[in-house]
Amino acid sequence: MTAETSQTLDRGLRVLKLLADTDHGLTVTELSRKLGVNRTVVYRLLATLEQHALVRRDLGGRARVGLGVLRLGRQVHPLVREAAMPALRSLADDIGATAHLTLVDGGEALAVAVVEPTWTDYHVAYRPGLRHPLDWGAAGKAILAARRKPMAEPGYTLTRGEPETGACGAAAPLLGVTGIEGSVGVVMLTDCVPERVGPRVVDAAREIAEALR
Repeated sequence: MTAETSQTLDRGLRVLKLLADTDHGLTVTELSRKLGVNRTVVYRLLATLEQHALVRRDLGGRARVGLGVLRLGRQVHPLVREAAMPALRSLADDIGATAHLTLVDGGEALAVAVVEPTWTDYHVAYRPGLRHPLDWGAAGKAILAARRKPMAEPGYTLTRGEPETGACGAAAPLLGVTGIEGSVGVVMLTDCVPERVGPRVVDAAREIAEALR
């Protein structure tokens, strides 16, 4: 902690992060131990966070993330989309294919930003808001690959016939962005993905990750 920071706010944010990392909630005692503070401090933090609907406690006394975080989360996608648009536009026009930024939303892949190429006669229609399972399509599979090898060098995933019949996809995961799990990719109408597309998608993912840090 420095003179310019608030210890109470820091502890409150740490509580939210701890609760976000568990599916079954945490008790006051567990939070006290993890934070290294006494139970009275934890009670006060939880009471304040509950007032803002950021935390809720079940009948057993376990604290969980509250629905109030959804209101904050709704403002994240527009910010992420704005930061990603320059790189997506460059990728779409360079490759001549529809480029997209996909984030994890629950157990699904959610397209939050899509850019179509400006010069092609035809391309795949791919709209923001499209959802699909993480194990279907290059976007989701790239995310799953990064989960399996979190410390690996950036790579890319290729698919055929996913998410649309007759389309091929390439995607690379976003790496090193705290609190965001996602991928950047392209989808195109072709029999196979040209060799240069995979590395180009990796470069775009790296550029977007740097813009989000």
